[in-house]
Parts: sequence; structure tokens; C-alpha cells
Amino acid sequence: MPPKRKATTSATQDPLHLQPGSQVEISSNDPGFRGSWFTGTVLKRTPSRNPDKFLVQYTHIFQDEAGTKPLKENINAVDLRPLAPRETSRKFKFGEEVDAFNDDGWWEGVITKELENGKFHVYFKSSKEQLEFGENQLRLHREWVNGSWKPPLEEKTQTEKEVKSSKGQNEEKMSNKTRTENSFESDKAVAEGKVESNKAFIQEKLECDNNAASKEKLESDKAGTGEKLESGKITKEGSFSEGEDVEVCSDDDGFKGAWFSATIVKAVGKGRYLIQYKSLRTEDDTDFLKEEIDTLHIRPCPPEIFVADQFKKCDEVDALYNDGWWVGVVSSVLSDSKYQVYFRTSKEELMFNHSELRLHQDWIDAKWIAASQVCHYTLEHFGRYMCFSMVLHGGLVVK
Repeated sequence: MPPKRKATTSATQDPLHLQPGSQVEISSNDPGFRGSWFTGTVLKRTPSRNPDKFLVQYTHIFQDEAGTKPLKENINAVDLRPLAPRETSRKFKFGEEVDAFNDDGWWEGVITKELENGKFHVYFKSSKEQLEFGENQLRLHREWVNGSWKPPLEEKTQTEKEVKSSKGQNEEKMSNKTRTENSFESDKAVAEGKVESNKAFIQEKLECDNNAASKEKLESDKAGTGEKLESGKITKEGSFSEGEDVEVCSDDDGFKGAWFSATIVKAVGKGRYLIQYKSLRTEDDTDFLKEEIDTLHIRPCPPEIFVADQFKKCDEVDALYNDGWWVGVVSSVLSDSKYQVYFRTSKEELMFNHSELRLHQDWIDAKWIAASQVCHYTLEHFGRYMCFSMVLHGGLVVK
């Protein structure tokens, strides 16, 4: 288990981005909102009984439909970070991991297509949707780790601003303030330009929890409206036949990122099938488990990609574990054809044999897209090396 963060006792001991009045980005672990960040302001640290929580006020999310009462919430410190930096000008490419601005928040995705009109298709693994965005609605995906951004900002001028000044803490705070104001203005410009935005995909998630505060956030008059891209349909209705071998995933906690082998039994309604697992059994162990699944959670069995020699560090792979294939990243290559694999969803690192791994592939627009064997970046976190991969530019597409 990763070490717990130590609680601080006063505001002066908090990082600069947790000081009252600081602009921050806020994440949520609520179902349907994982992988998103919303801007807000730190108001104060909560009472001592919750030493690692802060009261924040959202910038674009409101408690009322009129948009007059900004939503306030108590948020864990680990779910708060400074405003992510953005290059003033950047040419995005196929396969890059990006954040896309939609419905007042930044959502993590991968560019799956460059369009002739200067726009891009972005695929979101968490919702299995693909939507269209303009260049001004994207930023390169970054992680806030140990007080710095990974990968760092590409612009030299911004990088120089982030270097701690030897002239003392006052100049460091002023530099931080400048970065914050620049990032906030950048987010504001994107929000004001969202008239040209792609059609919102978050709106459908609002129906999942009528009483949750997270739903109240996005039901405000700031929420976008519209339809999904046709290309966002990952599987076509009626594309599976009885007896067909498939793989099935689940959104339940503890099972995200895993695919289980199954067989189509029959269609049971519009976009729904009765499937029977090949490895999961009923509670009484008398038969293999059957379950009704919608097409968003079913895909064909991926084709085998032969790895002649060995997997490399930072390869994105599926690991056979607990009767399913779990997506992870090779964090270390060991002897005797063994590997350490890191799983982002559970923050665990386990050892596997070569025969228990396969290269990760995504089923997008009825095509298999193989993950890159190029490491996006490597960082040390909780005493482990974590590699985040991206889809290969011009990558392998298996039809």
C-alpha cells in the first residue's frame, strides 16, 4: 500500500496551491466523473477533525440552475492540484494523451484521428465514447507529482518561471501567482469559446445519481447539450451473433480495467445481450455465470500480436490475473522472462510470466488499435516507477 500523506497543522505549512485564495483543479471519484478536473478556489482548511480536507468553491459549477450560487465542497488534499499549464500554441498528433475541455471540466482522453478541418477525434476510455474537439479545446495531459508537472511544459519561458528563484520565497510566490493567473485566463478563454464545442457526453452521466452533489454540478445552465458523434459508437447494434466469443468489461468498483472472456448466448433487447462467462462461475459453482450486458461493455476478442523476444519497460499490456485481462504497464523487466506490471487503477505492482501478458489493444470505431511501445513518460511515485503509455503515432491498426 502507498504511504499515507501526513496531515499538516496550519495553513502556512500547506503547499502554495492549497493556501486560501489559490486557484486549483479539483478531481472527483464519483462514478461517471473519474478522469475529470474542474477549476475552483481554495477557501480554507476544514476543522481539525478533517486535517486533510479543504473547503473549495467551483468556478463554473453552481448549486442552482440560475447559476448564482457557486457550488462549495470539502475536498481531500490529494484531489486538489494547481491549474495545469498549457502551451500557447501546440500541434496535436494522433495518439497523444490529452485533456479535452467539455461541460466546464477537463477530461482525460486519447486523440484517435486528425481531421482535415483542424479538429480531432478524442476517445475516452472511462465512458467508451469518441467526440470531436477543436485544437483550442485540448491540452497535453499532465500529472502533478511531488510538486511538479510530468511531463514539464514544453515552452522554455514557462519552464523558467517554474524554477525556484534563489532570491527568496516572495519571488517564488509571485512566480506561482503569475502561472496561476495565466492558466486561469487560458481556461476562461476555452470556456468562453465553447460555443464551437463538440457535443457533450457528460450530460448523460447526470442520470446516474439524482441525489448526488456531483449531478447538481453539471445540471447547471453551464452544462452543454447535443448528440454524440456517430464515430463514438464503439460497437454497432446487432454486431454480435449467438455463440460468438467476446470479451466483457465491468464498471463496478474493483473491476475497472479488466476484460473477461465470454460467449454470446442471445440478444435480449436493443443493444443488450445475454452472455456466459468462460471463467467466472455461479456462487454455488454449478455452472458458468450468465449476465445481461450492453454493447458498450462488449467487444470482439482481440487478435494476437506476437512478441518474439520480450516486452519492454513502459509497454502497455494486459495481464492475465484472477480470470481476467487487466490493463497495466510494464514497470520492470526481470530475469527468466518475468516482469513487474503496475496497475494505475489499484496502484499495485505484481509479477507476471511472459506467457501471462499480451500487448494492450483498444477497440475503437470497429478497429483494433495497438498501444504504443514508446513510454510517454516515467516518474517515481510512492517509491515505484510508473510508466504512462500512449497510442503509437501512425500506430498499428488491426482490422
